[in-house]
Amino acid sequence: MGKKPQIIEREEVVIRFSGDSGDGMQLTGTLFSDTAALFGNDLSTFPDYPAEIRAPQGTVGGVSGFQVHVGHKEVNTPGDLADVLVAMNPAAIKANAGWIKPGGTIIYDENNFTEKNIEKAGYEKDPIKEEKLDNCIIIPAPVTSMVREALKDLNLEPKAVLRTKNMFALGMVYWLFNRKFKYTDEYFEKKFKNKPDIVKANKIALRAGYYYAETIEALSPKYKILPAKLPKGVYRNISGNTAIAWGFLAAAEKAGLKLFIGSYPITPATGILEELALRKDLGVISFQAEDEIAGICSALGASFTGRLAVTSTSGPGLSLKSEAIGLAVMAELPIVIVDVQRGGPSTGLPTKTEQADLLQALYGRNGESPVVVLAASTPADCFHFAFEAARIALEHMTPVILLTDGYLANGTEPWRIPEMDELPVINPPFATPGDTPFLPYKRDEQKLVRSWALPGTPGLEHRIGGLEKTIKGTVSYTPDNHELMVKTRAEKIMRVSGSIPDLKVQGDESGDLLVVGWGGKYGYIITAVRELQMEGYKVSMVNFNYINPLPGNVRDLFSRFKKILVCELNLGQFAGYLRMKHQEFEYQQINKVQGQPFTINEIKQKCYEILKEE
Repeated sequence: MGKKPQIIEREEVVIRFSGDSGDGMQLTGTLFSDTAALFGNDLSTFPDYPAEIRAPQGTVGGVSGFQVHVGHKEVNTPGDLADVLVAMNPAAIKANAGWIKPGGTIIYDENNFTEKNIEKAGYEKDPIKEEKLDNCIIIPAPVTSMVREALKDLNLEPKAVLRTKNMFALGMVYWLFNRKFKYTDEYFEKKFKNKPDIVKANKIALRAGYYYAETIEALSPKYKILPAKLPKGVYRNISGNTAIAWGFLAAAEKAGLKLFIGSYPITPATGILEELALRKDLGVISFQAEDEIAGICSALGASFTGRLAVTSTSGPGLSLKSEAIGLAVMAELPIVIVDVQRGGPSTGLPTKTEQADLLQALYGRNGESPVVVLAASTPADCFHFAFEAARIALEHMTPVILLTDGYLANGTEPWRIPEMDELPVINPPFATPGDTPFLPYKRDEQKLVRSWALPGTPGLEHRIGGLEKTIKGTVSYTPDNHELMVKTRAEKIMRVSGSIPDLKVQGDESGDLLVVGWGGKYGYIITAVRELQMEGYKVSMVNFNYINPLPGNVRDLFSRFKKILVCELNLGQFAGYLRMKHQEFEYQQINKVQGQPFTINEIKQKCYEILKEE
C-alpha cells in the first residue's frame, strides 16, 4: 500500500480540457462542471469551439477547449490561467501553453505525442521543453493504450473504444479533485439507455482513469474545494441560451399568452430555438424557417395574432432582419429579437465571442426606427433579461432587441430556479370593443402605447402595415402627420425609462475611477475591480443592461468619479454612444477584438495605467 496523498484545501481552481474536436472535450468539461455544481461549488464555464466543423486532425485550428472555474467562494469568470490542463494531443499544448499557471499540472495522452502529431502542431521534438513548461507538474499518461487494455473484453469496434479516452482523462481529474461517479454514471445510463455496452465501456474507462491516477504517485497533492455558500433554493447549471428560452417560457405564462419562436439556425444562437422546440408540452409553437427573413416575418405574424413572439439570431442574421424590425416599429407590434453576438463582419468568427453588434442594434434600420435595446450580463441572468425583454415588448408595444454573446450563450453557471410567484405579472394592453369607432393608434397618455387589437375581434377592424398611418389607421402621406408619428414613436421608447431600474454602483458611490461595462463582460470587470478595491484603490464599477433607453441616473452617477474607463469587446461602440448621450464626460477605453473575453489582468493593468496618470 502506498502512502495516502496529501490533500490541499483550495478556495478555487481552474481546469482546462483541450483536444481535437472529436476528442469529446466539451462533454468532458460539461460532466465535470455538472458534478461540481451538484456538489455545491460555484462555477463558471467557457466552451471554446473551433470555427471549422472538420479542421485537419491534430492541428491547432482543430483544437476544442472547455475551461471551468470552480470555487468555494463566489465565482464570476471562467478564470484567466488554468491550474490544470488536460491535453489530448500536442496541438492542445500549442493552443494553451500561454494559459497555464506557473507550477500548474499538465496531464497529457503520451500515446498521441507521436512524431507526426508533434510536427503537425508545429514542434520539432518535445512540446513541453519547447514551450518552457518544465516548471509545471507534467503527467504523461498512456490514455489510449490504457483504454484499449481496459475495454479489450467488450468486443467493441476500435473507434468506439477510442471514443472513451475522454472519460479516462475525466477519471484522472475526478481523482485529483475527489469527485464522485454518481452523476456521470446516471448521464451514461440516460444518454445510452439502448446501448448497454457503451454505458459499460464509459463507466469502465472513467474508473480506469481514476484508479490509474490513484496508483501513480506523480499526481499529488489532491485538491479539495468545499461547497460554496449560495442562497438557499433549488439550483441547476444553466447556459445562457437555455436561460433565455426559459425566460421566454416564464414570460408567456405570466402574460397569459402562447409562445411562438420563428428562427433560422445560426451559430451561436441555435440553442435557443432547439430548447424551445422541446417545449410543445408547454404550448410553444416553434418554426425553423428557411432563412432569417422568414424567421422574423413569421414571428411578426404571430405577434399580430396575439402571441408572445420571439426570434433568435446572430450578427449576420440581425442584418437580414432589419427591414422586418422596421415594419414592427411602424406597426407597433411587440416582438423580441435575440442577437447572440459573434465575431464579424460577415461570417467572421462564427464560434467566437464579440460585442460589435451594438450600433447595428441601435441604428441598423432605415428611417427613424427606435427600438428598446437590452443586454444580459451572465449566463444565469439571461433568464431575467429574456423575461424583461418580453415584459417591455408586450407592455410597451414595441420591438426589443436583447443582446447576448457567444461567451454567455455557451458558458454555464449555477442558477437558482425561481418560483413563478416571484416573477411580476405582465399586462399586455389588449384592446376591447367599445361604443365608439376603434382608433388603432390612440395612445395611453402615460406610456404613449397603442392598444393591441387581435384580428377577428368584431369592432376592432383596422389597417396595419409598413405605410405611415393616422390615429384612425388611415394611410397618410401628410408631412406634419409623419413628423408627429415619428416623434411619438421615439418618445414612446424614451418613456420606457420610467419602468427600468436605476444604474447601481458596485463599490463606493464616488472615487478616482469608474469602470464601465455592458452586457456579458460583467464577470471579468467586477472581479478585476474587486481585486483593485482589496489593494486599496478607489475604484468602482457599473454594468449597463439597459442600453436604449439608458437609466435615468447616468449623468449624476458619472459626475461623482474623476475618471471613467469603458471596457468592451469592440473598437469602442458603447464609448461612442455614451459620448453622444453624455458628452460632458471624458471616456477612456480598453478594447479587445480577438474572439476571446478580456482577462482580469488586462483590465487591471489598464486601470493601473489610468490611476497613475496625473
